[in-house]
Amino acid sequence: MKVSGDWISHPGTQELCAALVADGYQALFVGGCVRNALMGVEVADIDLATDALPETVSNIAEKAGFRSVPTGIEHGTVTVIAHGRPHEVTTFRRDVATDGRHAVVSFSLSLAEDAARRDFTMNALYADASGAVIDPLGGLTDVLAHRVRFVGDPEHRIREDYLRILRFFRFHAVYGDPKGGFDADGLAACAANSAGIGTLSRERVGGEMRKLLSAADPAPSVASMAQAGVLARVLPGADPRSLAPLIHLEQDVPVRWRRRLVVLGGEDVATALRLSRQEAADHRQLTDAIGATHGPAALGWRLGPDLAGDSVMARAAMLEAPLPPDWLAEIARGAATPLPVTAADFMPGLTGQALGARLRAVEERWLASDLRLTRADLLG
Repeated sequence: MKVSGDWISHPGTQELCAALVADGYQALFVGGCVRNALMGVEVADIDLATDALPETVSNIAEKAGFRSVPTGIEHGTVTVIAHGRPHEVTTFRRDVATDGRHAVVSFSLSLAEDAARRDFTMNALYADASGAVIDPLGGLTDVLAHRVRFVGDPEHRIREDYLRILRFFRFHAVYGDPKGGFDADGLAACAANSAGIGTLSRERVGGEMRKLLSAADPAPSVASMAQAGVLARVLPGADPRSLAPLIHLEQDVPVRWRRRLVVLGGEDVATALRLSRQEAADHRQLTDAIGATHGPAALGWRLGPDLAGDSVMARAAMLEAPLPPDWLAEIARGAATPLPVTAADFMPGLTGQALGARLRAVEERWLASDLRLTRADLLG
């Protein structure tokens, strides 16, 4: 079987492969680019595996007129820019030691050793410059079946890096067959080792959850995470029941992971996923808006179109209710409508705290009226 596409036929890509091969080294596409090409998914990044050492890769690239950047030299990775296209070129590796979070690696001359250290069989597929697929671990069958399966023993693979538990669920959401279900051995190993998630940095966990919740339909994966006891390790107190109804409501609107995160709930989400200040502020606003009584127009005025839309959809999903009539138009109306009065309308009669209290009271009256009260109404 062969892979093809603009990504592999790009002149820079072909010239880089030819330069490595001409000096007696292997140049094999690996991982996501091969997997995605086989699945008909867009290829975004080009990764190459080689038996050439990083310094040798840099020398060959520069001799060919390309720019090389030591982006991950300690892990064997050099980024080569060829005709404007970046390629991550990594020397074959094998794991020397693992601690559940990070691996100590050494360089290898063996493709078999390089494949054996990868997480899933669908990521252990290689292809040469012609596109011919090399399948050392049976990953081709899994890719064609949309089956996410660990390389080797699932428990051993997970204990090398507990983040692979979350990657297992994310990969199923993105690449798995929804009707085929999860690989039973992999799911059991994730459940048995879920406590290891507590050893991971919150940044790594948060990064995986963002990617998972950005999948087209992560609901089945998140539900299985909950059943396996994994979701509780990531987000204590989270409940996945509203996620599927939310995704059903999301027709024809952009996917946003923050909207999906808010319906999961959970304790101290900002800390658990190491949200940025802006992400944490957005999460608080969405949580507050879901529990408030304001309609779409009032939410549009208070939060702006994006957050207001997220809050309206999240509220409907959690209440198992339909979306309000003309909700998008109402949000737009609210976002475009200014409060008819200003502080100057109450000055100099009121100042300081009294002025602030009066403005808040007027604002609440106006919001409660669905933004219908006029300036005269509010000042009367």
